[in-house]
Amino acid sequence: MIHAGIYYDQDSLKTKLCIRGRQLLYQLCEQQGIPYKNCGKWIVAQDEQQLNVLHKINEHSKVIDVPVSFLSKEEGKRREPDVRAEAGILESPTTGIVDSHSYMQYLHGDFEDRDGITALHSPITKIIPLRNGAGGWEIWTHSTPSPSDGKVADESCVTAETIINSAGLSAILVSNMILPAERHRTPYYAKGNYFSYSSSYPKPKTLIYPAPRPGHGGLGTHLTLDMAGRVRFGPDVEWIEDPNDYHVNDSRLSEALKEIETYLPGIDRDAVNLDYAGIRPKLGKLGAVASEKGFQDFYIVREDGFEGFVNLLGIESPGLTSSLAIAEEVEKLLYQ
Repeated sequence: MIHAGIYYDQDSLKTKLCIRGRQLLYQLCEQQGIPYKNCGKWIVAQDEQQLNVLHKINEHSKVIDVPVSFLSKEEGKRREPDVRAEAGILESPTTGIVDSHSYMQYLHGDFEDRDGITALHSPITKIIPLRNGAGGWEIWTHSTPSPSDGKVADESCVTAETIINSAGLSAILVSNMILPAERHRTPYYAKGNYFSYSSSYPKPKTLIYPAPRPGHGGLGTHLTLDMAGRVRFGPDVEWIEDPNDYHVNDSRLSEALKEIETYLPGIDRDAVNLDYAGIRPKLGKLGAVASEKGFQDFYIVREDGFEGFVNLLGIESPGLTSSLAIAEEVEKLLYQ
């Protein structure tokens, strides 16, 4: 997803970096031929309470200067006749989708073209700041040989002037290796189950999102599209303990179907199947959108007392959209 940036607190990093990152990402995709579609999305309301949420998003979007607009019921039926929106439709024209694998391949290739080196399958065992980072950093890793080769893992050390912790699901664990105990954090993991759709009908051409629920850990089980136009539903929110648990939970399907049918009532239930799961790195069980029940922003900080250490924690959605702007933010923290 390429997010517009309309859900988050006005002065938050998520808003600032999502808007900037979206602009940079569209530009990069156009310049480098990375597949993308600026397909737009609808947020749909089924009752007055949900419509009030859409009005709040509309007013917030005006403040942060992100274009959105309400569609009439007639316009909605003309464009997407199978979508139910009893109370209202708010359209976000700058939302889109990107081939994330092609995007990551480009970034990896560009990194190596600039003499970067990637070391995969090298778990970190310890990180030692020399003179609290003023003398650089020692990052200790060990190799992970396959069980069949019978080799013992080799430990090795990489030294660096700076360290940027952008380890995703493992970022808090890495942070806790460096910071003193009183600054340790507890990681939280929100699994999102996705569901495929094998029927050719109904098949909207627009991304469809239910009105967000305050305090919910995600944006609801929405309808998304891939670059080939295939429909997929998800993600839901399932709090888990194991960050390696990518098993798609079939017990979540019935609840997902109920939510999907609120905005796509003609769906063929038998054509909805388990697909895959992803896991969001969370800093707590707070809402994914701005609300009176709390909101968790990105944590992007040059840590006090440690020279050359930038910590990136809780980089969940809209992290992909924000990624290029996050890079700019890290550069500012280190060098400006």
